[in-house]
Amino acid sequence: MSEPSRPGFPRVRGLFSGNRPWFWMIDEERAMSFRGVFIAVVLSAALIVSAFILQSRRPRIEINRQSATLVKATGKCAECHRHETSAVVHEYEMSRHSAVGVNCLDCHQPSKGQEPMDHKGFTITRKLSAANCLGCHPDQYQQYLQSRHAAPAWAAVTGKQDFSAEQIAFAEKIHKGAVDRPAHDLTKIEGMAAVNKGCRQCHDVGRPNVDGTIGACTACHARHVSSVALARLPETCGQCHMGQDHAQLEIYHESKHGVLFNAQRATMNLDVKPDKLTASDMPVPTCATCHMSGLEGGVIDNVKTTHNTSERLSYYLFAAVSDRRPNYESGQRNMKAICLKCHTNPRILQFYSEAESVVRSTNKIVNEAKDIVDKLRKDKLLTEQPFDEPIEYLYFDLWHYGGRTAKHGAYMGGADFVQWRGYYEIVSKLAQLKKSAADLRKDAKPAAAKTASGHQNPGGEVHATSAAR
Repeated sequence: MSEPSRPGFPRVRGLFSGNRPWFWMIDEERAMSFRGVFIAVVLSAALIVSAFILQSRRPRIEINRQSATLVKATGKCAECHRHETSAVVHEYEMSRHSAVGVNCLDCHQPSKGQEPMDHKGFTITRKLSAANCLGCHPDQYQQYLQSRHAAPAWAAVTGKQDFSAEQIAFAEKIHKGAVDRPAHDLTKIEGMAAVNKGCRQCHDVGRPNVDGTIGACTACHARHVSSVALARLPETCGQCHMGQDHAQLEIYHESKHGVLFNAQRATMNLDVKPDKLTASDMPVPTCATCHMSGLEGGVIDNVKTTHNTSERLSYYLFAAVSDRRPNYESGQRNMKAICLKCHTNPRILQFYSEAESVVRSTNKIVNEAKDIVDKLRKDKLLTEQPFDEPIEYLYFDLWHYGGRTAKHGAYMGGADFVQWRGYYEIVSKLAQLKKSAADLRKDAKPAAAKTASGHQNPGGEVHATSAAR
C-alpha cells in the first residue's frame, strides 16, 4: 500500500523503500549533519583538555614565555635564550634598543671583517666589537677614536704590536708617543697571568679588533641593556678609575659632588637621551656630566656631547711630570662651561688657579726625585734595566701613587687625597729615596776602592748594587 502524499507535494523515490516525500529526506540529512558536528565538538574538547593537561605538567620556565611584542622583536632568539641565558633576555627587555625595535640580529649579524658562524639556523658574528655599534652610532665612535680610551689605553700595556700602521699613525697625530711605544716594563716582570686578569681588564677598552675597529662600547654601556644611565653612574667609570694609582672614584665620593649625588640619586633621570639632558634631570654632576655630556639641549656655549673623554682636559695629570695638553686652552674653556651650570665665574677661576698650583708643586717634587735617580744611573750606580732595584720602585710609587693622587684630588675636590694620600706620600717617599741614594753612593765607595787596587771583575766594572749585595 502506497504512502499517502500531502496535497501539493510530489512523491520521490526513497533510498531503501518505496516512495517518500522529499521533506523526509531533508530531515535525515539534518540528522546526519548534527551527528558529524557533535563528534567534531567532542573530539575538539578532548584535544583542548589534553593540551591543558600537558601544559600543566611542563616546567615553569617553559610556561612563563615572553610577551608577543618581545617575540615579534627578537624572533627565535628569545625563545631559546629564555631557557639558556634568561638574564640576557631580561636585560634586553629593559633596553632602549627593545623599545625602538632593534632586534638581536641588528647587532649580532657579521660586520665587514668579522668571522661569521652558524647559530641554530642564523648567521651571526663570532665576536662583537665596536663595528657592530658604529653602523648606528658613527659620530660617537669617531669621537671615541680620538680619546685616550681608544688605542692609547691598550698600548699603555702591550705597546704598539697589536695595531696596524694606519691605526698607529692616526693615534700618534693626536696622542704623540702614546701608541708608537714598547710594552710597559712591568708586564715582563709580573708576567701574563697578572697582565691578562689585571691590566688588560681595564685597558681592554682600547683593544684593536680583527675587523679593523678599536674597542668595545660595552665597557661602559654593558651588553644587551645598552644603557646610557649605566654610563652616567660614577661606579661605571670606577670599575677602572679607582685604587692607588688613579683614585678618581674614591675622590669623587669624598667630594661635595659625590655626597650630593648619593643624596639626590633617587630624584634624577639618568635615562634621558643625551641631546635632551638638562640640569633638572641631573642637578648634580657625575664623571660623564663633566667629561662627556652636553646640557640644555646638547650645547652650552658650543660644548656638545662627546665620547672623547680627553676633550675637556687641560693637563696630562696621569704623567709623572704633568705638562699642558695641546688643547689646553679649549679643554679648559669647555670644562669651565660645564662648571658654569652651578658655579660663578670667580669661583671657577679660583678653583682652577689652586688646582694648577698643585700641579706645579708636585711637578717640582717629582723632578727632584727624578733627578736623583737619573744621576745614580748616569754614575752607573743603577743598571739600565728597569725595575730591578728597590729604589726604582720607590720612585715609581712616589709619582705613580702619591703624585697622581694629589693632582686628581686637586681637580676633583678631594682634600684628603691632596694632603694625606697625595703630598704626604710624595714627601715621605722622597725622604726615603734620598736615604737610599745616599746608601748606594756610600756602598759604592769601597767597591770603587777595591777595583782601583786591582781586584776588579773580569768585566772591568763593579755595579754598586752588586757590591752592596
